[in-house]
Amino acid sequence: MARESVAMAEAEDWNTKIIEEFRANGGKVGGQFEGAPLLLLHSTGAKSGQERVHPMMYREVGDDIAVFASKAGAPTNPDWYHNLVAHPQAKAEIGTESVSVTAREAKGEEQTKIWENQKKDFPGFADYEKSTTRQIPVVILERTG
Repeated sequence: MARESVAMAEAEDWNTKIIEEFRANGGKVGGQFEGAPLLLLHSTGAKSGQERVHPMMYREVGDDIAVFASKAGAPTNPDWYHNLVAHPQAKAEIGTESVSVTAREAKGEEQTKIWENQKKDFPGFADYEKSTTRQIPVVILERTG
């Protein structure tokens, strides 16, 4: 198995464990995410068209939700980001609630304000930023239902 395939399989297994714990505990998980705002993003695969579920941290921005395409500081954006660009209609599980959302990328002052607050509240995001040369996208999930 190629190194990339092994890494993807490990990431999928890690995600599966978090998803199971999230659902078993009403949206709460332990470990590195204990106490952090966590949601499960359901997106449609950009190429496959299949539903994908990704656990991730979020922050509330008014009535909307911001998520961060940090990919732990990797040089490329995460797959879920590309999925949302191709198919912006998505769903988010937050706690025991499931909400329909439409994704859009924050730009300019909006992006800067949200990103700076996220780094201040969760310094690991500042570490991710230092690990990459790309600007980490901030994606706004606007509630549609």
